Amino acid sequence: MPASPVPASTSPAPTSPAPASLTEELWAAIAPVYAEILAHPFLGGLTDGTLPREAFRHFVVQDSHYLREYARALAVCAAKAPDEQDVRAFADDAIGALAAEQGMHAEFMSAFGRTAAEAAAEPVLPTTRAYTSYLLATAYGGSFAEAVAAVLPCYWIYARVGEQLLAKSSPDPLYAQWISTYGDEAFQSVVRRVLALTDRLGEEISPAERRRMVEHFSTTSRYEWMFWDAAWRGETWPV
Repeated sequence: MPASPVPASTSPAPTSPAPASLTEELWAAIAPVYAEILAHPFLGGLTDGTLPREAFRHFVVQDSHYLREYARALAVCAAKAPDEQDVRAFADDAIGALAAEQGMHAEFMSAFGRTAAEAAAEPVLPTTRAYTSYLLATAYGGSFAEAVAAVLPCYWIYARVGEQLLAKSSPDPLYAQWISTYGDEAFQSVVRRVLALTDRLGEEISPAERRRMVEHFSTTSRYEWMFWDAAWRGETWPV
């Protein structure tokens, strides 16, 4: 007798899991780095009020230097953005970064009995120089998507840190003021807009460009940890 035909399976074909969004992939890549950021004694000292004032002053001075260069990187993002709405958004963010440097940091410096001009005259220290040099090299030399990946940690990590610290705040009014800046809804909404753009880019770019975005995002996330650590250590030029 001829063999009976094997009945076709009526079970649905297995489906592969939907690919992770780009923002999910990016955050998964830096989860260990973010855990180290939250555990850093600089942030612990902010919330319990024990952070030495000199460490915070170091941070404010270097952050002023950083934000001037970060604004340039955002302006490059604006110049490279193919969509007019994104051009305007990154241009506004560049202006906002400069406003933060001129306003908030000037207010912090006055608490130390110093002026913004005196802070600007202090040297740009190694971690700040390295971080901003990497940002600008990536923004100028890479694609729009790569530039967005490089600037993204300064948005996203500060938003996440702000959320974490806002619930604790700080007994020190100066530190509480800094925490509230990054934990408030206005800043969070800006970050959500950039994350939505990042996921749109993830649907358009090639696998190779996606890998480069992960690399740039991971690198500048590490620089975020290094920036806080440099303030904690009181970093100076060794020679």
